[in-house]
Amino acid sequence: MVPAEEIRNIFCVLLCLIGATSSCVSRRCLANELISKELYSPPQPPSCAVMVNLSSIQYETLSVDTKTLRFSSRIKIKMEWKDPDLAWSDPKYKFTELMLPVDKIWTPDLTVDNAVKTTVKPVSTDILVRQDGTVEHSIQMYTTVVCAINLFNYPFVYDACPVALNGWSQSSCGLRFQYGSISTVGSSRGEWQTVSVELRGDKDKLDRNYLYVTMSINPFNTIVTLILPSVLIMLADLVSFALPLEGGKRSSFKITLVLSFTMSLLILTDHLPDTGLCSPLIRYHFCFCLVVLVVSLLASMIFTRIATDGSAFSCTLPKRASDKPKSTNAKMQGLSLKSVPTVSADVFTEKASIENIVTFLENMEKANKETKKKQNFANRFDKICFCTYFWIDVVYAICLIGITRTEFCKINNLDFWS
Repeated sequence: MVPAEEIRNIFCVLLCLIGATSSCVSRRCLANELISKELYSPPQPPSCAVMVNLSSIQYETLSVDTKTLRFSSRIKIKMEWKDPDLAWSDPKYKFTELMLPVDKIWTPDLTVDNAVKTTVKPVSTDILVRQDGTVEHSIQMYTTVVCAINLFNYPFVYDACPVALNGWSQSSCGLRFQYGSISTVGSSRGEWQTVSVELRGDKDKLDRNYLYVTMSINPFNTIVTLILPSVLIMLADLVSFALPLEGGKRSSFKITLVLSFTMSLLILTDHLPDTGLCSPLIRYHFCFCLVVLVVSLLASMIFTRIATDGSAFSCTLPKRASDKPKSTNAKMQGLSLKSVPTVSADVFTEKASIENIVTFLENMEKANKETKKKQNFANRFDKICFCTYFWIDVVYAICLIGITRTEFCKINNLDFWS
């Protein structure tokens, strides 16, 4: 028979074990009990669709790359869903909520349909579970979305891009979302500003909802660095017609303007995309300005040549100083020789000297008239060129303003669903 003392010891041990078990009523004990269920799969309601309430969405635009037409954003989402397997009704637990590790139970997997890169991070390593099985969880999504922003009127850009925030869905099974409040933080990032964020979608298709992010650009920086210099350079080129054609000063000044404008083109190339559905109008503006500047430079060079030589192009080499007509040299020598008085030819020498002087002055006057005629001819064409140039600038400015007021380009950024 078993000794009475051993029976008593066994009975004491059993009482201790029972007492220890019944005394574990803390949150940690309940958490361990729920973790031991290993609930890594989603809840399986009769409808096979898990309803997730996105109670709060906080959107922030981080950066916009106009070169690649991509913008990056951070989305902080607070969500709720119900998992009946995480509920408890044991009266020994006197609390209504507890914390569980985020990697020990199932959590919804959110995606962005039109993103090229998405990173999801939990705000905390723990999640809140209520007594009825309601789970509260918060995540941060860092996403990069390709969006064909309409840059036709750059830098006066006002456009919107979708961020298709959705979850996995397959026929009747999957995730179904209910959207709550949507807010924005950090609306200004550099030259880009987030004007508004609103929820849009297809009422017949619950899995096709997206955040409609409206953005605009602050044009001050671009106006100061690109548009204003181009306008001032064009104005300086127009005023440069007041410079004289002689001496080549005007051509040198216009060459400086062309080089300065080329620097603005380099700045523009670093900002705007090379191609796109809506090519920026400012590219055509810079192309027009460059063509006008170069044509103006070439016209000034031609008019300078006409004012100097009387023709735009010359196929003969310029005469050297030693190639002057010998008759003129002989006359000048005769004039110097005949200026020496002699007894036999005083009257003849004086008459010949006067004739040579008169001939020399007539030749100088004739040359001056010819030079003045060439200059007047060049100046006449120069004035015509100035008037033409002025009216071209006026008509171009009017056309440019009219084009910017008209909507020429429309982009469909929802084609990723088609």
